[in-house]
Amino acid sequence: MTELSGWGGFPKHYGVATEPVNETALVEAVTAGAVIARGNGRAYGDSAIGLRSTVNMHRFNHMLSFDRQSGILVAEAGVLLSDIIPAFLPHGWFPPVTPGTKFVTLGGMIAADVHGKNHHKDGSFRNFVDWLDVMDTEGVVHRCSRNEKPELFEWTIGGMGLTGIILRAGIRLRAVPSAWIRQTAQALPNLDAVITAFEAAHEATYSVAWIDCLQSGDALGRAILMLGEHAIPEELSDDAARYPFEIPKKMRRSVPFAPPFSPLNGLTVRAFNALYYWNGCRKSGTSFLDYDSYFYPLDAIHGWNRIYGRRGFMQFQCVLPLETSRKGLHALLKTTSQEKAGSFLAVLKRFGPQDSAFSFPMLGYTLALDFPATPKMIALMCKLDEITLEHGGRFYLAKDSRMSAQTLHASDPRTEQFRQMRTQLGAAEAFQSHQSQRLDL
Repeated sequence: MTELSGWGGFPKHYGVATEPVNETALVEAVTAGAVIARGNGRAYGDSAIGLRSTVNMHRFNHMLSFDRQSGILVAEAGVLLSDIIPAFLPHGWFPPVTPGTKFVTLGGMIAADVHGKNHHKDGSFRNFVDWLDVMDTEGVVHRCSRNEKPELFEWTIGGMGLTGIILRAGIRLRAVPSAWIRQTAQALPNLDAVITAFEAAHEATYSVAWIDCLQSGDALGRAILMLGEHAIPEELSDDAARYPFEIPKKMRRSVPFAPPFSPLNGLTVRAFNALYYWNGCRKSGTSFLDYDSYFYPLDAIHGWNRIYGRRGFMQFQCVLPLETSRKGLHALLKTTSQEKAGSFLAVLKRFGPQDSAFSFPMLGYTLALDFPATPKMIALMCKLDEITLEHGGRFYLAKDSRMSAQTLHASDPRTEQFRQMRTQLGAAEAFQSHQSQRLDL
């Protein structure tokens, strides 16, 4: 038996973990039942921890083919984004959609249907998946796409690994002119100003805001908004323009162990937030960042999750419809501020339209907040759940670690359809995680 947890370190479960070396071994694991696939363990909670058995997909880590004309990459599910980028960026190709870490697998990105800072323009990862190979309950592999077995295709993308084992995929990469991002940063005094700025920047390729969630009153929701565009060589310094796909090597830092108690508390987070905001004010304007610094700033600190201590941490991430976003975000941030439960990672993004079976995004705004895994913070997150429900929002399952089934089903009418589909396919018995049991999926 092995102890497993997600990136947040909460909750922890004991179970059987296997690492199949090929499809024959994978069939044996799948047909034994109650199994879930696990990539690199970057889902925050218990979505990649099997109720009985967890199959690690590390061995399925091969890139199989690439079309230099169309940018279509065929790769196995266990390939890491951190392997794809160095293989293809030097040739002018980049992931079309990326989450905030590159240490995720292709299968994990598809199962969670990840979104990035460009959802308002390009949608989620689903929009760049051409086809999938999915193993069913009997170990049979099905090729599915928008035209071939479309229901399996649609439910699998965003289906948290609960429709079958994702083996391979054909995805489309994006052609880019360099490895650099032209960033324009703005310091904004409150939430209303942030939303106004997001709406005005709708044509920006990338947009994201860091929120100082400990502020109140007129400063509630003050933020640093960061817009981004892929830089062309002519914009870069002479050295960077000469080698536009090379970036400086960096010294990696790490948090070597998890302390018994987290050093993050109201005082330290308030001090961090104040420093970050005023530093953002000082650096407002246009600058050029390498892709690593713009998209994956936390990846520079190995094991940053350990800073929350041995209890671990939880992330709350919801999306609110556009028409209720302003009012709902005010309520969420006001509640967080009143509880003096500041998060040093508070991120706001604008979503565009999304038409899919079970994916998280919808037209509106998404807010993500990190909290230590304590009873007090769980109580706070339940309050945030209620506010989200009152404003018609829903929740990101890739970040969830403690939500109730009642909350999920109340937030998303698609949940019952998803549950029925799993029953009809026989997947409800074969593919189970601790999250699927907790949320009655």
